[in-house]
Amino acid sequence: MSYLSDPKLIYEKSFATVRAEANLTCFSPPEQEIAIRLIHACGMVDLVDDLVFSPNSVAKGAAAFAAGANIVCDVNMVVKGIISAKLPKSNKIFCGLQSEGARVFADNNKHTRSAGGIDVMADQLQGAIVAIGNAPTALFHLMELIENGAPKPALVLGFPVGFVGAMESKEALISNKLNLPYIALRGRRGGSAMAAAAVNALAFGLQT
Repeated sequence: MSYLSDPKLIYEKSFATVRAEANLTCFSPPEQEIAIRLIHACGMVDLVDDLVFSPNSVAKGAAAFAAGANIVCDVNMVVKGIISAKLPKSNKIFCGLQSEGARVFADNNKHTRSAGGIDVMADQLQGAIVAIGNAPTALFHLMELIENGAPKPALVLGFPVGFVGAMESKEALISNKLNLPYIALRGRRGGSAMAAAAVNALAFGLQT
């Protein structure tokens, strides 16, 4: 069979295809790099219609990475998608989903373990990049924590996916009154691959 097998060339051709097919004109050049990575992760060029950036969010995220910010994830699938070898300051990655504290939180509050995983990571939030790629409840609870005085992240990547709460949690993030910078994808679409792609794009752009 004849097919392209060189990883570098595959990336280059993929990014070129995205640039050719997606309307990126509404984004600044730094935002375009995020959009390209996200489209590359899901194969949907119309994603640009639902992608929202708060003012200077890319610059704030890049500055946080350069300062050594922690990365807090809602699920391990996001963790696995982050190319840790290319993080600029060997930034630490945290996920509390499998912790005993998350289980106890979920049991005691009739809540999800994803929300519990964010709850137990509250002391890691200060200046962090928070990547939510699965659970709307994790994003809702993150905002509840901050509203109640928890440390504020440098940037929230809002990509929860699904039919119950995903759209609503992202709209709550986009309209938040907590001065939380964000990058979010409106609607039901999202997922761990896109949350990880956003982290990678912020950390090292379109390098392959």
